[in-house]
Amino acid sequence: MQRFLAGRIIGIAVSLAVVAGISFFYRHILHVNQTTVALSFLLAILAVSAVWGMAVSVAMSLVAVVAFNYFFLPPVGTLTITDPQNWVALFAFLVTSIVGSQLSSRIRTEADEAHQRRREVERLYQFSRKLLGEGNVIQLMNAIPDYIVESFEAGAAALFLPQKDKFYRSGFGAAHLDEDKMKQALLLDEISADTQQGQYFIPIRLGVRPIGSLGISGSQLSRQSLDAISTLVAIAIERARAVEQLGQTEAERQGERLKSALLDSITHDFRTPLTSMKAAVSSLLSSLPSDAKQTHELLSIINEECDRLNRLVEEAGEMAKLEAGEIALDLAPVPVEEIIQTALGHCSASLSGRPVDLRVSTDLPPVRADRERAKEALVQLIDNANLYSAKDQPITITAELTGDTITMSVADRGPGIDEFEQTMIFDKFYRGKDQRYLVRGTGMGLPIAKALIVAQQGTISVTSQLGHGSVFAFTLPVDRGRKEGR
Repeated sequence: MQRFLAGRIIGIAVSLAVVAGISFFYRHILHVNQTTVALSFLLAILAVSAVWGMAVSVAMSLVAVVAFNYFFLPPVGTLTITDPQNWVALFAFLVTSIVGSQLSSRIRTEADEAHQRRREVERLYQFSRKLLGEGNVIQLMNAIPDYIVESFEAGAAALFLPQKDKFYRSGFGAAHLDEDKMKQALLLDEISADTQQGQYFIPIRLGVRPIGSLGISGSQLSRQSLDAISTLVAIAIERARAVEQLGQTEAERQGERLKSALLDSITHDFRTPLTSMKAAVSSLLSSLPSDAKQTHELLSIINEECDRLNRLVEEAGEMAKLEAGEIALDLAPVPVEEIIQTALGHCSASLSGRPVDLRVSTDLPPVRADRERAKEALVQLIDNANLYSAKDQPITITAELTGDTITMSVADRGPGIDEFEQTMIFDKFYRGKDQRYLVRGTGMGLPIAKALIVAQQGTISVTSQLGHGSVFAFTLPVDRGRKEGR
């Protein structure tokens, strides 16, 4: 109030000085006609109105009428008007100055309101961007008061959530925001303002249901801005909860999927060798065959199935170590031909009788890789091609230079993989829906190959067409020392 009165007093003093200055200038320095004087007074009144408002401009209009009459309308030096036309001119001047002042003041007020609305929209936009950047519910609750203080230049802000019966605060003097008034705003579901303290208490509505309340102090905000803040906070809280719930649902879904895949793998792949071993042992115990050949055959079955079980357990353990980063890599320059030949040597027994087509570019630079791990990844791809294609169909192995990497691929002529399954083929325990009961395995070979290649700074991918086979390709970086030497 004191600032308002001080502003009005200064405005009146300035307007009186302006009227006196115009009167002195046209009276003693530059002599002009009465119309020029009236227009000068009118322009000055409009200028004062734009700065100090309607009240000061009306006061200046009255003073300007008196000065115009006294100094410029005959008889000069008196307040008497002898010519009736001068009465009309004086009245027209007064009406024009007051109307002009009113219009100027209205334009100024509307301009100030438009500027204020623009500032509020900018602040609301900034506030909404900050809210959308938070995805965790707990972090969002703690950040909302901070964002309000930063975006709206408030002194303090607080958030109350009845579900947790907890207050989240920020800013200087946040502890002085009345907790009872915040709870009352929630219960009454209406905005309350304490103008003396400069505080606002706002309910947070989600639809028609209040879910919390806000307390803000130290900032001048319109009713529309308060409603917008409440709505944005409600949307942000609900969005964060939805994102968190979606993450939990996805985690549960992935867990169920993994559990189903693991159970399927255990029931199918672990039970098969156990059944074979049980049958062989039962046969030995019941018949006690004297035929050495039959005994040897049964014991061979037990031995093979024990090896298969060991391999399944080893694959699961290796995958766990790879994911935990517990496998150390011995990275060194390795010739590509050596990786391919050692992998083929390892798979020689399983590839017996199958044609293998090698297409390796000549003069390939060595790759920087772990010799054993690179070979193991290639072995997994060769085994996969061997399992999922007919025995009379060839497997094609290629190697070529592609920029700073060597690309090695294994192509088969199996049933192929549809586009949907290609996105999941490198997931643990996943096996093609049409092949999982026809071909034995755990679905761990491809995930192991991917983990080994990624650990060596490479990439792995699959290209497939139903009925025409699949191509699994991986890249390994070229040894830079050799490349620079060349």
